[in-house]
Parts: sequence; structure tokens; C-alpha cells
Amino acid sequence: MTKTSTTPKKCTGSARNTKITERIASMEVAEELYTIMEVVADRAEMHKNVGVQRDNWNRLLLSSVNGMTVTAATMVGLAPVSGNAASLLALKLSSTILYVAATGVSIVMSKIQPSQLAEEQRNASRLFKQLHEQIKYKITLRKQTSDDVKDAMERVLALDRAYPLPLLGGMLEKFPITVEPAVWWPKQPRNKQDINGGGERWRKGWSQEVEDEMREIVGVMKRKDSAEYLRLSKLVLKVNKILAMCGPWLTGLAAVGSALVGTPWHGSWAVLLGVVLGALATLVNTIEHGGQVGMLFEMYRSSAGFFMLMEESIESALAEKEEGTENGELFETEVALKLGRSLSELKKLTSMSSSNSEAAKEEFASKLF
Repeated sequence: MTKTSTTPKKCTGSARNTKITERIASMEVAEELYTIMEVVADRAEMHKNVGVQRDNWNRLLLSSVNGMTVTAATMVGLAPVSGNAASLLALKLSSTILYVAATGVSIVMSKIQPSQLAEEQRNASRLFKQLHEQIKYKITLRKQTSDDVKDAMERVLALDRAYPLPLLGGMLEKFPITVEPAVWWPKQPRNKQDINGGGERWRKGWSQEVEDEMREIVGVMKRKDSAEYLRLSKLVLKVNKILAMCGPWLTGLAAVGSALVGTPWHGSWAVLLGVVLGALATLVNTIEHGGQVGMLFEMYRSSAGFFMLMEESIESALAEKEEGTENGELFETEVALKLGRSLSELKKLTSMSSSNSEAAKEEFASKLF
């Protein structure tokens, strides 16, 4: 009788030990996720502050270089009518020094592209905030696993690579030979958290109609949205290259012109060069940095990356639908919202695309940008 009664007790004790072990492991995973979440929140604030700083750089440097250029051009124009040799020499030297200084500042601005640096940090801050909310979702509404910790760390490191903070040594190439979409997610994501924030969902809502719609949307994004934003990125990059080269060259040539003011052979032409090229340099710098052409390039590149991420997420969801990790109807709603459309507009888009009409060829998947 004693032997019979001890067997259930042993089983009960083993089950309790298993539950305690699982609870301890779950608590350790939650602690790791909380630690990562704190790091992510700190990163978001850091990128936000650096973005504000670099936006201020763009404003202050542009004001400085334009101020020096306009002052130097004014001095060159006044030099011939100064009345005596001492005044002429003073105006020549002052304008030449200002032009040389403006050339140096313009070279630095063309190299680092402060407006583009600011846009990179704004994107990084937004994406780190998004990742912070995804981790919070996992902690509050899901049972956490070690895979969640690994996935979160991979995403943090991917964002660090996509949007580096340092200027020297780690800065992104501002004039790349090949223009590619921005990539801020791990190369091989395990699930569709990129688009929906994660979550273990039951197999529900998938039908042939929904699958066909998703495939049509991927086709439209590849054919129109991604291709268009890559084209715009390349166009803006070409314009920015021309402006980045012209600015320093114009101020440099204006410095040469100001140095030759008052010479017997080139006096009048030197004044013309010093004033006109200074005015052109001011115009070019204002268009490049005041118009934030570098920011436009980064914005278009990030938009192309957004559509690339959408395409990968939809293809991944279609490939793994049999595993029941995604609710098809909910996923369709999320895709529609990401593209700035209602469900009826999304269905209309897919029906137009499948009909191969002329209107469908001109229709973009996204209505947001």
C-alpha cells in the first residue's frame, strides 16, 4: 500500500520541477528581452538627438558658406572703385580668403551631405521605436522563447549596420556606384514580424482569392513602386553629384578671380569672374543643401527598401501559410493599411492588375508616397 501511494507523489514532484524549470527559463528570456528593449529605446533617443544635431549642421554650414560667398563677391565688386591701392589690396585679400574658406566648407558639406545624414538618423530613430514596440508586444502578449531574443538582437544589429552613427570610418557612402534599396532587417527573417509586428497566429483566413491578391500586389510593387523609387534615387543621385562638384569649383575659381583683381591684363575679367561665379556658387549651394537633395536621395532609397521589405514579407507569408503562423485575412488588412488603401481598393487594384489594362499599368500599389 505504501509503494502504491509513493508513485503519484514522485510524478507530481517531477511535474512541479518541470514547471519551475520552464518558469525560470521564461523569466530569463523575459529579462533578456527587457534588456534588449532598454538598449533599443536608448538607440532610438540617440539617433533622434544625432539627427537634430546633423540637421543643425546643414542649416549652420549653409548659412556660413553662403554668407562668406556673398560677402566675398561684394568685396570683389567694390575693389575696383575703392579709390586707392591700400583699399584695393585689403578687399582683394579679404575676398580671396573668404572664397578659399567657402571652398573648404563646401567641399566638406559635399562630402558628408548633412541633410542626408539627418534623414538617415530620422529613419533609424523611427525604426528603433518600431522595434521597441514589437519587443514590448512579445513580452506582454506572447510566451517568449530564446528565438525571440536571437531575432531581436539580429534586428538591432541589422539597424546598426544600416544606419551607423559615426562619421569617420563608418559613414554610409553618399555617392555609391550602384544604387540599391536601403536594407534594415536581417537577411533571412524567420517570420513576418517585419510587416505585422510578430505574433503566433492560427491557421485561418487563407483562401485562393487572398493568395492571388497577394501575388498580384507583389507583382505591382516590383513593376511600379520599387522600380520607380529606384529610378528616382538614381536621378537625384546624378543631380547631387553635379551640384556637389560645381559648388567647390565655382568658389575656387571665384577665389582665383578675386586674387587677379587690379592686375593690368585681367582686371575687368577678374572682377567679372569673382562676382558672377560667387553668385552662381551661392545659387548652387542653396539648391544642393537648402533644397536638401541628399535627403531626397535617402528618402527615395528608403522608400525602395520599404517596398522590398513588403515584397519579402508577402512572399514569406505565402510560403509559410501551411504552418498556420499567419492569419490570412488579418495579413491582407495589414498590407492594405501599409499601402494606404482600404480592402475594397486593394481588391480593385488586384483585379485591374490581372486584367492587364492600360490603367493598371499606370497604377501604383501604394497611395501613401
